[in-house]
Amino acid sequence: MLVVISPAKRLDWAERDVAATEPAFQDDAIRLAKTARNLTLGDLQKLMDISPDLARLNRDRFRAFQDAPEAEVTRPAALAFAGDTYLGLEAASLDADEMAWAQDRLRILSGLYGLLRPLDAIQPYRLEMGSRLKTRRGASLYDYWRDVPAKALNAQAEATGSDVLVNCASQEYFGAVDLKALKPRVITPQFMEDKNGTPKIVSFFAKRARGAMARFIVQNRLTDPTAITEFDSGGYVYRPDLSATDKPVFVRPYDSAS
Repeated sequence: MLVVISPAKRLDWAERDVAATEPAFQDDAIRLAKTARNLTLGDLQKLMDISPDLARLNRDRFRAFQDAPEAEVTRPAALAFAGDTYLGLEAASLDADEMAWAQDRLRILSGLYGLLRPLDAIQPYRLEMGSRLKTRRGASLYDYWRDVPAKALNAQAEATGSDVLVNCASQEYFGAVDLKALKPRVITPQFMEDKNGTPKIVSFFAKRARGAMARFIVQNRLTDPTAITEFDSGGYVYRPDLSATDKPVFVRPYDSAS
């Protein structure tokens, strides 16, 4: 079983005593960073719908992006991303065996790096998959990456004997995976909060729950897709009455949210 998650806009650049690995699509990241480096502050602000200060920060990041990055300017991806999903994943608390299993089975979709393993060394960046960054391959990052993520996931599925991929990524990022080219069966769990008897998706909590589901899969070394229905982190309970084939739904009382 493989599991995919989204990256995060927010970063935690604390130093970690962890050996990092090289991203599979490092050359593509360098190429995209050079493209973004040529954009003006106004272009970056419009491209990512961000404030002038954030545009300046990310311009500086792209200008500082190294072709052969030194260790001190990189961090392992799963430890560097610090958004809601990563609050659920809690990668820093995984032990060495769990992280080794995750290195084979957990993947992070990325607008800049394409597909990352948890320990892949990344440089600081922000570039959402939905960005309409023009390159020679097209008008957006979806055009740029095309079937690359699907082929890489297929190869890893074959290497690990996996025939199921659990999609814990957002629609924006999983949209970069060519489903026609993808071989594993895709299961996409949904997480809802029940307030006054009406379950609804609350984005903040759903993101954290997707990270917690990825952690659950890693810690329990899951290979049987039916086992994900046992997920109960944060008070969530599997609801077969709300679920559909390959779309299991988990619900918790709204007052259990934390």
